[in-house]
Amino acid sequence: MWRRVKRSFGISAPKLSVRLHIPWYLRWSLVIPFVLAALALAWWAYGNGLELAGFQRGQTQDELAKLHEQVAILTAENKQLNKQVAQYERQIQMDQAINKETSKQAKNLNDENVRLQEDLVFFQNLTETRGKEGELAVHRLRLERDPIPGEYHLRMLLVQSGQRAKEFNGSYQLVATAMENGRITTHLFPQDTSGNSQFKLSFKYYQRVEQSIRLPHGAQLENVQVRIFEQGASEPKVRQSVNLS
Repeated sequence: MWRRVKRSFGISAPKLSVRLHIPWYLRWSLVIPFVLAALALAWWAYGNGLELAGFQRGQTQDELAKLHEQVAILTAENKQLNKQVAQYERQIQMDQAINKETSKQAKNLNDENVRLQEDLVFFQNLTETRGKEGELAVHRLRLERDPIPGEYHLRMLLVQSGQRAKEFNGSYQLVATAMENGRITTHLFPQDTSGNSQFKLSFKYYQRVEQSIRLPHGAQLENVQVRIFEQGASEPKVRQSVNLS
């Protein structure tokens, strides 16, 4: 007990200090002016340092304003150029489409011209030669593949020789030979030679024939045989085959 009393009131007892209490707003009112003054001094020193280094704030603001103006002008020009580019692209696409169509027409005309020249030479040779009176022959027989899968196009020229040839009336039939599912199959076009007016024939000296056929999916065409029937006959008068070119 005595030790506790001695420790509290003796020489070794803790020291008591008395301080003057200052309200917080008074302390801040004394500190804030010094802080503001320090900030102002730092800002002044920063500005003077920039000026000493050759940096002019007013000039910089003017340059920034000019740059913003240039950016706005360039943006407007960019939009205008984009519109012009889009117009040119559309014009180029239209021109390409027109050129493609013109090239296609030119190719068709060229092919037609070649065909007419070949026909001219053929008919010139035909008039110089003499065949049997009323003899029927198949010339210029061609078989081509159409762009549509499974479709084929056949062309031929039927000629009846003789100066006093009679009118030929009849029909023709196409017999297509194809490879289908690993075996050879045949397809007739049409099934009845007398039941389809598209396959009928009526001419005196010559007749150009063009016919499209369509095979089942997966069938690979090998050749087509042309059979020409005279009206009322059950056996063909002419048979001629052509392979796919």
